Amino acid sequence: RVKMATPMELTCWGGDWGLPSVHTESLIVMAYAKFSGAQLKIMPIDLTWKTLTETVPALHFDRTTVTEPPNILSFLRKRKYNADFELTAKQGADTMAYIALLQEKLGPALLHTFWVDVENYSNVTRPWFASRTPFPLNLFLPGRQSSVALSRILLTKGEPPLHNISDVEAKIYSEAKECLNLLSHRLGTSQYFFGNTPASLDAFVFGHIAPLHKAILPSGQLQQHLKQLPNLGHFCDAIIKTYFVENASGKEMGSLVVRTLVICLLARLLLL
Repeated sequence: RVKMATPMELTCWGGDWGLPSVHTESLIVMAYAKFSGAQLKIMPIDLTWKTLTETVPALHFDRTTVTEPPNILSFLRKRKYNADFELTAKQGADTMAYIALLQEKLGPALLHTFWVDVENYSNVTRPWFASRTPFPLNLFLPGRQSSVALSRILLTKGEPPLHNISDVEAKIYSEAKECLNLLSHRLGTSQYFFGNTPASLDAFVFGHIAPLHKAILPSGQLQQHLKQLPNLGHFCDAIIKTYFVENASGKEMGSLVVRTLVICLLARLLLL
């Protein structure tokens, strides 16, 4: 492995719900780094102006910035951090097929669950991101993200005759549940998707289903379906326990301390 004098830095959204990040793409990279032994300095963008300017996750190293999980994983592999080195050619092909399946079939339903569904957006997603975005960005950035999510769903799934979001909803949730069923069947009773060692597919699956598994959602038809597939929930919990337990609890404590300090400061200002 390449020895690095300066650490690689990963900018990402911070953690909550017992996760090191609540953001799917950030979780994919963080999990892969743990599986491959890459040491990353985690730099949450919470409460910074990077919430407006930064594309997350982003890997910064030696004046180079790499964005998007596939590009970041490729960058790490070139530096000998390869979680897939033991895979056969067939397993490598299966990995690509399942990642494409995740992105095409599960991704749109996750966007809808967190960013478009009115109950979840109003009670979970918007308050979470608004509380971690500086004023005045917190007044419009979550809403802009919601609009982007809706546009992405309609762009990828809104082909005729499915022109509006209500027509598209039934289709995307049906496809997502089918995808979860396939993943559950493929995992079976194994610890990871290719045996006893986690690989890139495990990172992608974890990134997609861990927020759904851990968030408390008032409107949770997809979450309820996931609960009927206990091996996927156990898969997430095992990765959290093995690779992230200190990180996740530390992040939660950190965010709790920040929130407490902000509340105390506001209280003092109001009393002045």
